[in-house]
Amino acid sequence: MIARIALRTTARPARVAASRATVVRFYTENQFNRKEKAHEGDRKEKAHEDQYVRKHQEEQIKKLKEQLAKSQAESAKLEKEINEHEAKNNRK
Repeated sequence: MIARIALRTTARPARVAASRATVVRFYTENQFNRKEKAHEGDRKEKAHEDQYVRKHQEEQIKKLKEQLAKSQAESAKLEKEINEHEAKNNRK
């Protein structure tokens, strides 16, 4: 009977070790695929974020250009008024 128990205990670790090796091998393959898919998802997410940032910056630049154009128009108007007042004062 002791011989039977000894045979069972020595046979079990070999089977367990073999099944663990298989599980580890499959786990590492799945883990690699998951990491690669996650990396691909990160790249897509970063591309969307970059696209959003570029669009936002373009909108800001457009608003700033409009403000600059208004300021330049107002500046030109004020300069014209100054020149008119100076011309009136020089006539007197």
